[in-house]
Amino acid sequence: MPKPDSSLKQYDRIIIGIDPGTNVMGYGILGIIGKKPSLIAMGVIKLSKFESHYLRLRRIYERVLGLVEQYLPDEMAIEAPFFGKNVQSMLKLGRAQGVAMAAALSRDVPIAEYEPRLIKMAITGNGAASKEQVKEMLRRQLDIPEESFLPELDATDALGAALCHFFETGKPEVAKGAKSWKAFIAANPGRVKGL
Repeated sequence: MPKPDSSLKQYDRIIIGIDPGTNVMGYGILGIIGKKPSLIAMGVIKLSKFESHYLRLRRIYERVLGLVEQYLPDEMAIEAPFFGKNVQSMLKLGRAQGVAMAAALSRDVPIAEYEPRLIKMAITGNGAASKEQVKEMLRRQLDIPEESFLPELDATDALGAALCHFFETGKPEVAKGAKSWKAFIAANPGRVKGL
């Protein structure tokens, strides 16, 4: 079991992002100081050498658990499986996601799931952005040197999930049940002060 790095104490919050996959699973780890996110690590877990789907699931569990124990994330952001035409692929992807989630939950790490379109929208402003566009925006927003990126874009997808979670959790909460600021004001007139 890897030991946590003592430099992790500098961060107010650590978010691990996961891009589930059964051939390649990406991960990205963000450290937050104040309101500034920065890259701690990113990488991929290659699974194609395992012939059995069940052995791949075990490897996902072991590696995600290892990452959780090494980086001590406060939260996990995971990309939700998208609906495709191949039902078998979707089932396998859902299992991979579930195993990664179980590894985080075994260490009491809360999980947030994000649709791929929402992640792309949060990072690039375009829900239909390409993986390359997501990578480029992550490079700019987090000031990551080009040589730090891997050829597999699964790592940047995972980092995108973590950054999306950072953005989503930084938004002010309107109020439970209120669908807009207008609805909040109508429901809470005593909490609003004039300018």
